[in-house]
Amino acid sequence: MRYKWVRVLFWGTLFGALLFAVEPACTQSTPQRSLLALSKRNHTLAIVDPATFAILARLPVGPDPHEVVASADGTKAYVSIYGGGRYHSLSVLDLVAQKALPDIDTGALNGPHGIVFVGGKVWFTAEGAKALARFDPATNTIDWIMGTGQNRTHMLYVTSDEKTIYTTNVSSGTVSVLELVTLPPMGPPPGTAPPGGQAAPPRPAGPPRMDWNETVIPVGKGDEGFDVSPDGHELWTADAQDGSLSVIYLPSKKVTATLDAKIFGSNRLKFTPNGKLVAITSLRNGDLVIYDATTRKEYRRVHIGTGAAGILMDADGTRAFVACAPDGYLAVVDLKTFAVTAHIDVGGEPDGLAWAVR
Repeated sequence: MRYKWVRVLFWGTLFGALLFAVEPACTQSTPQRSLLALSKRNHTLAIVDPATFAILARLPVGPDPHEVVASADGTKAYVSIYGGGRYHSLSVLDLVAQKALPDIDTGALNGPHGIVFVGGKVWFTAEGAKALARFDPATNTIDWIMGTGQNRTHMLYVTSDEKTIYTTNVSSGTVSVLELVTLPPMGPPPGTAPPGGQAAPPRPAGPPRMDWNETVIPVGKGDEGFDVSPDGHELWTADAQDGSLSVIYLPSKKVTATLDAKIFGSNRLKFTPNGKLVAITSLRNGDLVIYDATTRKEYRRVHIGTGAAGILMDADGTRAFVACAPDGYLAVVDLKTFAVTAHIDVGGEPDGLAWAVR
């Protein structure tokens, strides 16, 4: 009996040593360029190798994650925890160590949704507060808030110079354009004369003031997904309730075209990197609809599943990754042949997608 236990101990020790020896080989580090994909059902963020489509890690996030963005250096990801406007946090993930970090509590800024990383800071919409806000990772504080006065301020675009912001306001059927402007300094208050004395000399004027001007542009009903053309001249919105596409000429901030696209339940809209094509998804059907940005006519339909949400383009314009939420996979679409070339299982109800580049 004693020899039996010795043999058990020997083989158990050997097996443990071998397991320990191979464990580092099973750990896959995050590549220099990775695809980030959210699963709303599993409450996870998948880190995907875009070359092999291998899932390198699945990291936990909060309930009902909707949109994700990576920091400029590709080391962290920020996820909006939406809850239909109820929740008030952003999940933060270390993409190098592949672990969750403490959440950001957005407080009264309920319903974070649209999220971008510009100028070293995280900008996000707060649908439940009808507002936009900005989080500074360097100081760990929300350092700016701006109300829109619109219902369901949802998706977000911030220009690289941080001077112009675009949002879609779903229930109001509008687009907000916020522009940072410089105002003249406030004049000094008039001097007041003390009793029996001379008036105090006027104080010098203060520095110029910065403020935001908002232009509200009516578009189609239920506008949600939108994008700005690479040349910055046009903004296209997908209007989910009436199935239309609205085209805004940004220099004049006027709607120049309303296209009867009949894409009901439209969810996201993205320009290809060269600006020639526009891709639109719908939660109601299984087609990725492609429009020609110049002729403003439908160019192609690609059947990808039973419904779709998030869209992510390769920088070279060769592929589009589409989150097919009802089907539980990402569809990889070749933008040269318009064929679905692969499916990637990133978890139930995939939605928000982003690139992380170190």
